[in-house]
Amino acid sequence: EEQKRLLENRPDQPQNPKVLRIAIIGAPNAGKSTLSNQLLGRKVFPVSKKVHTTRCKARGVITHEDTQLIILDTPGLTNPLKAKRHNLDEAMLTDPWDSMKHADLVLVLVDVSDHWTRNSLSKDVLKCLSQFPHIPSVLVLNKVDILKKKFLLLEIATDLTEGIVNGKKLKVKSALKQDSRSSAKVPPQVTRASPPESKVPGSPCGQGKNQAQEGSDLDKSSDVVGAGTGEAQGPKHYGPKDLKDMKGWPHFQEIFMLAALHGEEVDTLKRYLLMQAKPGPWQFHSDVLTNQSPQEICDNVIREKVLEYLPLEVPYGVTQVTEIWEEGECGELLIVQNLLVPRESHKRMLIGRGGKVISRIAREAGQDLMNAFLCDVRLKLKVEVKG
Repeated sequence: EEQKRLLENRPDQPQNPKVLRIAIIGAPNAGKSTLSNQLLGRKVFPVSKKVHTTRCKARGVITHEDTQLIILDTPGLTNPLKAKRHNLDEAMLTDPWDSMKHADLVLVLVDVSDHWTRNSLSKDVLKCLSQFPHIPSVLVLNKVDILKKKFLLLEIATDLTEGIVNGKKLKVKSALKQDSRSSAKVPPQVTRASPPESKVPGSPCGQGKNQAQEGSDLDKSSDVVGAGTGEAQGPKHYGPKDLKDMKGWPHFQEIFMLAALHGEEVDTLKRYLLMQAKPGPWQFHSDVLTNQSPQEICDNVIREKVLEYLPLEVPYGVTQVTEIWEEGECGELLIVQNLLVPRESHKRMLIGRGGKVISRIAREAGQDLMNAFLCDVRLKLKVEVKG
């Protein structure tokens, strides 16, 4: 009831409100929901190693002083063939594009630990960027902690930007000499040739060498939206033929490096996002963390665990039905949910030997819900074969 009231009421507005709507896009499983949760400081988006954990475009809301950041956590960009394989509805194909229409800034997330995909943006991501070339975009290299050979970050950054950031050619110089066996955390340093002067005092990207050497961000300059290829000029329009030969996007304003799972350098990115906010009314009340209802958060958390512990395609056929949602006398929440599966064999897998699998799902999901709702949660799960 409280969440419903906060969402329906007009937002409280400070004297000079600022707002920034951020679309986070990328290939499935790049870490979009993990990054969103870290920026929010609480887990409200489902996370799993399996692709397509996020099934809808949910909003996350960060309110800091007079600024509101609205995170549009979108499903991973996919195509009709993959959507069919994973039983995904049509919204999974259209939601990322809808989010782009409402965004003031786009974060393109790339998993640098995946050596198959890290040196080129997916065709779906490039197509998305080319459809909205007027929206400023930032490249975020995620999972840099897993990458043992840090010097590869140089090569990855160059490939993904076509060697150009904010209208300037990337100029490469090594911050320290490393060989391929080095386990040092320090990545090489990348700056733009003749970078423009920073116009933002205290910009996270203007802190010079130390920060580049800490591995947060490849760049030393920064009035990001205003410099280089700004909205006034606008990148040229790219047709299907152009995209066919492109590996990267030459219109990123900045590059950041981070490890979203452990929160490394997420605060640097958050400070940067707060600085990019423009004057405008808040969309949500300052107490709102997400536009999802508690029931939606509950469904997402349980589905995340089902995805985590069931093999291959099995979890994508599970239907969730909440039978009981009650608040106890002491403020604890009692939830009973029925998980409907298409086959008897799936039911046996989901329950597990001696009920171990379903017990583990209920225990871990219950713990996550306690952290999300900040109250005691008693969660009971049942499993049945559909109809």
